[in-house]
Amino acid sequence: MSPYEPLIGAVVFLVFSGLVLLFSSKKIRTKFPPVFRKLSAAQKLRRAIGLAVEDGSRIHVSLGNSSMIDPANASALAGLSTLSRIGQLASTSDLPPMCTSGSGDLQILSQDVLRGSASDTHTLSQFDPVLARMTGVTPFSYALGAIESSQDSGTSAYVLMGDFGPEAGLLLDGAENQGAYKLAGSNSLIAQSIFFAVADDTLIGEEMFAMPAYLGSQAVHQASLRVQDILRFLIVLILLGAVVSSLAGWL
Repeated sequence: MSPYEPLIGAVVFLVFSGLVLLFSSKKIRTKFPPVFRKLSAAQKLRRAIGLAVEDGSRIHVSLGNSSMIDPANASALAGLSTLSRIGQLASTSDLPPMCTSGSGDLQILSQDVLRGSASDTHTLSQFDPVLARMTGVTPFSYALGAIESSQDSGTSAYVLMGDFGPEAGLLLDGAENQGAYKLAGSNSLIAQSIFFAVADDTLIGEEMFAMPAYLGSQAVHQASLRVQDILRFLIVLILLGAVVSSLAGWL
C-alpha cells in the first residue's frame, strides 16, 4: 500500500463531508434546488403510501436478517432511513407502518426509528413498540414470522430493503397472496434475482441507497446524492484527461 493512500482517503472524506454540509444548508437548497432523474419505484411507493393513508391500511417494511456487525448491513441502514420517511408520510393513517427483521439490533433500531417518526409528527399516542418485531433468528423462520405478522394487519404494501437470501421468495409470495404492492432492493445477488421475478419494482444498486432522498427525507440525503454526482463528474474528467495525456505522449 502506498504511504499516500491514507492521506488521499482522508482528503476525499473531508471534501465529501464538506460538500454534503454545504449542499445541506437551507440557503444553497433554496438557491440551487436539487434535480434528480425520475425513479419510477419512488413515485409508485409514494402512491402506495398515499393509498394506505386513504384506505386505512398499513405499510410493511422488512429489513432482512443481517446484524449491525455484518458488512452487508448497509442495505438495512438504507431501509431504516426509508422506514423513517414512510413513518412520517403515513403518520395520518389509521394503521402506522410496521417493521420486521431477523436480528435483535435491527429490531431495536427500527423501534427507535418508529418512535422518532411518531414524535416528529406528534402521533406518539399511536406508537406501538410491538410494530417493530424480530420475527425469527434464522432466515426462513424470520421470513415465515414476517408473513404471519402481516396476515391480519391490513397490509397494502411491502418494502423489502436489506440483506436477504432465498427466503425472500417466501416473503414476496406472502405479499402476493395478500394482493399487496411489492418494492424490493438488496445487496444480495440471490435476492435480486428473486426480486426481478416476483416484485412489482426492484431497486438496482445505488437506487436503494437513494430512496430516502427521493422520498424527501432529511436534506443530508439529497445533498449526498448531489455530491456523488459531482465526484462522478470529476472522476470522468480525470479519466478522460489521463487518456488524452497518454495519447498525446504527455504521460
